[in-house]
Amino acid sequence: MVSPHPLLWLDSKGGATAFPDVELALKEPNGLLAIGGDLSPPRLLHAYRHGIFPWYSHDQPILWWSPEPRSVLYPQRLRISRSLRRTLKKNIFTVTTDIAFRRVIEACAEPRDAAGGTWLTAEMIEAYSRLHTMGYAHSVEAWYEGELAGGIYGVSLGKIFFGESMFTRRPDASKVAFVRLIQYLQRQGFALIDCQVPSAHLASLGAETIPRRDFVACLNRYCDQPTPWAAWSDADG
Repeated sequence: MVSPHPLLWLDSKGGATAFPDVELALKEPNGLLAIGGDLSPPRLLHAYRHGIFPWYSHDQPILWWSPEPRSVLYPQRLRISRSLRRTLKKNIFTVTTDIAFRRVIEACAEPRDAAGGTWLTAEMIEAYSRLHTMGYAHSVEAWYEGELAGGIYGVSLGKIFFGESMFTRRPDASKVAFVRLIQYLQRQGFALIDCQVPSAHLASLGAETIPRRDFVACLNRYCDQPTPWAAWSDADG
């Protein structure tokens, strides 16, 4: 449910800088900041740069969020369980990068509950696909015997990677893709992976929560640093 408290309605004509300060986000529901607008590349990139992301259902207007606290993962604090380490050593999955972005995001959009609900609308799929074409959104794919078994996608700005969603069709497939992504980001000197909101799944891999102001400080320090775009094509393995 959307809170009845007054919120800023954004212009749908591409006013990329129209977001209010994230400290004005509601406490309940946690992090709701603004409504409306569009998913144009300038608006999305501006949102991520300032710690804001879209999250809504097909029957809602676009809702923009900046929760408190923020779930993040520092690459050097990646936690790999014994069972996952055994899976990695077996090399049963082939991991690639940016080979099947559209298939990954569409798999992430598949319903995961009996009601058939999904928060990844067709509008969002098209928006992130545009960012992928522009070199800002990336996917990591895990393949099993030639079939797509799991994957993750997100947005990269400077030395920050904003994780959006992951899916799995075989046990540990998405975890393997996630671990390979983090290991690649470690090699490239990334400072932080944004996990948005806490979950037991991500906590098991090393995610933790930090105050929103600390997260914004990280964005201000690292988002404007150069990103090794060409290196994404060398991230496989």
